[in-house]
This record gives sequence, structure tokens and C-alpha cells, in this order.
Amino acid sequence: MHALCADFPGAWPDNPWDHEHPVFKVGPGERGKIFAFLSADKVGVKAGATREVADEWLDRYPDDASVMAYIGRSGWNDLALAGTIPDDELEEAVEESYRFVVSRLPRKDRPAGWER
Repeated sequence: MHALCADFPGAWPDNPWDHEHPVFKVGPGERGKIFAFLSADKVGVKAGATREVADEWLDRYPDDASVMAYIGRSGWNDLALAGTIPDDELEEAVEESYRFVVSRLPRKDRPAGWER
């Protein structure tokens, strides 16, 4: 998952809370925005523009998708890496999170080639 996140245009790892695992951001320096929270067993992603859209993950994978603490009301979910969610869907979720976050950046802060 680390390699996937690092491969997106303009993506870079950060460790703002001195945790064992990084977050991945896109955008320049202090204006960079998080698109993925990594841990040993899950990835946190922006799973929908609203909580209702993000809840589709909870319906499809009730044992492996959960609302993220603190920011879940804004459409962020934790997705288990070694559960029933297929790898291609995990990759797609991270890519959608990246696209969503980049699309909300000011045009001047969007990396070249971000629309894959």
C-alpha cells in the first residue's frame, strides 16, 4: 500500500503525529492534504463526498470497513488490508481518495498528470 500511495503524482509520505505508520499527502508542503492514512492492517481513505456515500463500503464489507474516528462524518473510512475486500477494490478506493482530495486543491497546487 505504501508503494501504491507513493506512486501517485505529487504524493509524499508525512508523519505529522510521530506514529509508526505514515499518512500520504498531495499538494505542496504545508498546504498538502492527506489522501490516505496507513497502518499495519488498514488504510484510511476518503470513501465518499458524504457519509451516506461512504456508508456503501460498510454495507458491502461490514466486517472489514468502518467509519474512521474523528473524521468519519466527512466520508472517511478505514478499510482492512487482509480481510474480504479484494486488493483491486482497495487500490481503487485509494485512487478515488487521491482523486477526490486533488480535485479539492486549488488548481495551482494540483500536480501535473494527476488525472490518470
